[in-house]
Amino acid sequence: MGIILYYEPELRKPVMFVGWPGIGNIGMLAVNALKDMLQAEEFGRVESWDFFYPRRVSIEDGLLESLEFPGTKFYYRRLGDRDVLLFIGDEQPSEGGKMYGRGDRAYQMANLVLDVGLKFGCRRVYTSGACVSPIHHRMKPRVCAVATDKKLVGEIKKYPNTILMSEIAGRGEEEGVITGLNGLLLGVAASRGMEGVCLMGEIPDWLAGASFPYPKASRSVLEVFEEILDIKTDLGFLDETERQVDEIVEGFYAKFPKEMKEEYDQRKVMFPNTPGPVTIQAQIYIDERFKKGGEEGGDGPS
Repeated sequence: MGIILYYEPELRKPVMFVGWPGIGNIGMLAVNALKDMLQAEEFGRVESWDFFYPRRVSIEDGLLESLEFPGTKFYYRRLGDRDVLLFIGDEQPSEGGKMYGRGDRAYQMANLVLDVGLKFGCRRVYTSGACVSPIHHRMKPRVCAVATDKKLVGEIKKYPNTILMSEIAGRGEEEGVITGLNGLLLGVAASRGMEGVCLMGEIPDWLAGASFPYPKASRSVLEVFEEILDIKTDLGFLDETERQVDEIVEGFYAKFPKEMKEEYDQRKVMFPNTPGPVTIQAQIYIDERFKKGGEEGGDGPS
């Protein structure tokens, strides 16, 4: 188990962005898009043998050629007077058949990722994921933030379209949980003297179990990334994926019973304090269609 660096770039106190799969693949899509926009260069990885089962075994002429494991890669980019480190993991190491990172292997992965950050002088790490919220799917998702240090709160509030998780309707200051490695990494970072911020794009609660991504929220997160790094990029590459997902979601929405649709549409003008019957009925509705093999667009865009 360990870190493999192909070479050691000279970096000047970089800021680090980390992405893993999760609800709506919001954080994964955002960090991967940032990597592509910056044209960041791969320079290392975490060895996957001790964390994951192989995804595929390649065989040729009856001989085993190779084992393919989920990617766990480091990237970097020199960006003016601020260097950027990125880590992208294709899966979260877990135990007991859980989807999100937990247990000893997740803790080990978090420390290995931060080992590389600290090696290159990184003092702050950003993770990104989804914030399941009682919002309407036609609303622009906000970015819900959590920080490891109170002094970061003022900075967070300056980001566009961003609120603290504790400010979401119906949640008190002490409420809220960040599942998986997004939360674990922040805790480990704080224990190792690093600042940490988790930026979570909102996804409507009834879509939290959907099998397709939610690029609207990834766009909101990317807009905050731009603010942090003081860059401006063209996010038009998200347009087609958003269009495809909107078409799927609108298809479900069109079949809501009249009473449920009327109650749900109240979300356009207000944020309900707690998810009500609309959430429950809508989730049952969409779950039933996923169980039928992804009919009515349940498989999502390609």
